[in-house]
Amino acid sequence: MNLATRFEARFGRTPAGIWRAPGRVNVIGEHTDYNDGFVLPFAIDRFTTVAASIRTDRTVRVSSTFAPGDVVEVDLEGLQPGDISGWAVYPVGVLWSLEQAGHRVLGMDLLLDSDVPVGAGLSSSAAIECAVAVAANELFDLGLTGPELVLIGQRAENEMVGAPTGILDQSASLLSSQGHAVFLDCRSQESRLVPFPLMEDGLTMLVIDTRISHSHATGGYASRRRSCEVGADVMAVAALRDLSESDLSEAAGLLDEETFRRVRHIVTENARVLAAVKLLESQGPRAIAPLLDASHASMRDDFEISCPELDLAVDIARDAGALGARMTGGGFGGSAIALTNNDDVGRVTESVTSAFASAGYTAPAIFAVVPAEGAGRVE
Repeated sequence: MNLATRFEARFGRTPAGIWRAPGRVNVIGEHTDYNDGFVLPFAIDRFTTVAASIRTDRTVRVSSTFAPGDVVEVDLEGLQPGDISGWAVYPVGVLWSLEQAGHRVLGMDLLLDSDVPVGAGLSSSAAIECAVAVAANELFDLGLTGPELVLIGQRAENEMVGAPTGILDQSASLLSSQGHAVFLDCRSQESRLVPFPLMEDGLTMLVIDTRISHSHATGGYASRRRSCEVGADVMAVAALRDLSESDLSEAAGLLDEETFRRVRHIVTENARVLAAVKLLESQGPRAIAPLLDASHASMRDDFEISCPELDLAVDIARDAGALGARMTGGGFGGSAIALTNNDDVGRVTESVTSAFASAGYTAPAIFAVVPAEGAGRVE
């Protein structure tokens, strides 16, 4: 049964259309976004799809194929952060965010489907937000641009969900193009597409989902953000984006040891993003492999957002022939990515799976992704 047919069965009418938005992997640039820094994600060929129609009242009815028969009803009138719990906060939060930005919207009927793994660090929440955002933008004839919708999604995530995230995830989902990564300056919000020709170079980007779930609304993410703010205050800069590697020796003398390591990760990670963009534009994807390895070491040792499962996935993937590997996403679980020659995909997959079994870990989900098109209407 297709999504339109399911929508009709659930809500008793035909949807006005169907829209979708992709999840993402972040090639490099972790936790740099909320420090006004640089990121390099690409949209993946895993999507959240929404069938949608406008209502004549102010009620939002939200349902999904992964919670059959469960319809959440929310009144937009007077809606405040904290009024909604559960997954419905993501789609309803977008409509709330549109209103906060001055756009009057009516209620909607929404039915969602998704093959973006939840909790895997692949931005399943932003895919929901962006699918609903492009649907609402079209149905209410708001005329908002991609970058404007990015900020709508971010506000929903920050204020309704309570997750202190930057604009990386929504930018990847909304601004991507097939065969490219998105180089994003999170301060100016300027972006440009960077060629990422995996297939043409005989390469596969493997995602290794550790099945260790994470949440951006919990304390680990927020505490890292606070450390970055403290580091910027002590170093008398607006954001850690304003520091270069030449400033680290001074920072070491002014900051406590833990805060210094947090700052060092952000500063060196920004440098790695800029280096990766130059290498992709001059030499291609193979050339960025050492930067992936260095990024993981920095997240493991300086920012301390890895976990044993992610470290094992990265180490074994490299040992089995991956050119470079790193955890991706906010950390504390989720997924790793491994840039791999096509001929080595089977060996990497088998080796990681076997290593997880030997360690007594839950079997990982391992699959290939390609740079996909950003959010838009499909029917």
